[in-house]
Amino acid sequence: MNKMPHKKRSLVFFMVPQFTMLPFSAAIDTLRIANRMLGYQAYNWRLTSVDGEKVYSSCGIGIEANTSLADERRNLGGENRPSMVLVCSGIDVEEFNNKSVNAWLRETYNRGVAVGSLCTGAHVLAQAGLLNGKRCAIHWENLPGFSEAFPQAEVYADLYEVDSNLYTCAGGTASLDMMLNLIGEDFGETLVNRVCEQHLTDRVRSPHDRQRLPLRARLGVQNGKVLSIIELMEGNLAEPLSLLEIADGAGLSRRQIERLFRQEMGRSPARYYLEIRLDRARHLLVQSSMPVVEVAVACGFVSASHFSKCYRELYHRSPQQERADRKMTMATARQAIAA
Repeated sequence: MNKMPHKKRSLVFFMVPQFTMLPFSAAIDTLRIANRMLGYQAYNWRLTSVDGEKVYSSCGIGIEANTSLADERRNLGGENRPSMVLVCSGIDVEEFNNKSVNAWLRETYNRGVAVGSLCTGAHVLAQAGLLNGKRCAIHWENLPGFSEAFPQAEVYADLYEVDSNLYTCAGGTASLDMMLNLIGEDFGETLVNRVCEQHLTDRVRSPHDRQRLPLRARLGVQNGKVLSIIELMEGNLAEPLSLLEIADGAGLSRRQIERLFRQEMGRSPARYYLEIRLDRARHLLVQSSMPVVEVAVACGFVSASHFSKCYRELYHRSPQQERADRKMTMATARQAIAA
């Protein structure tokens, strides 16, 4: 066996309040296992926050920071300069917009340091202007709001994306896959396989593997024609297709589609199409500050009044109430953590 190169890499994990623990811990523990397999500290890391104080994750566990933002800005010009900075965030990332953090991330990237994100951290990178014209990944639940807020970014529902010196992942166990990719770049496939064995992971997933369960498993539907029609619907939410256009695309008659949806989905294709458009609207309402009328347009409704009527019929509350309830829930969660 060829001797592995004696490389070293220093990482900074920047913790945004309400960050998600699973991708954070999966990333760090993957690096720890790599060090153990190598027999030396190839990867070292430190944790930072805006003020250097403890940051609470979305599950309420507080993590102590090693450094502050001011410390890390000084470190850029010294011997403690990192090889990579990873932004760790989770729920309510849309509420986080810190000009000092944005400036630090831009300076870090411009100095040739790799910059990346875990879970919803791509939102923070985009706010800093680092994802314009770049491929990136974010959790599927946040993708609709992200794509509306940052149309210049090329966002995909992939596990992770690497574009030049920018690394983004969708969160969850996808951070494990992105770290394995990093380890593979540094030390090759042999070490990656050894780390996988320690993790009890039977394979290294491709960055372009799907985030969500396949439609067949997610919906419990086996009919291939129905699944292909649903995929067609999900790909055309802002400008809904007519049933005739769907029929042409599926190679079926309108009557056949109506019958299939009644059998497999328990409702008409028009009703199902409306429900998935309203589901996307719900994500936009709780994950963005877009005006209700813009949410309506983004989900294929011709007017805000028609959108509100349909929304209330399905969810038993108005879009405005949905957003107000979400803000109240967020405020309650922050008070609980602070207590």
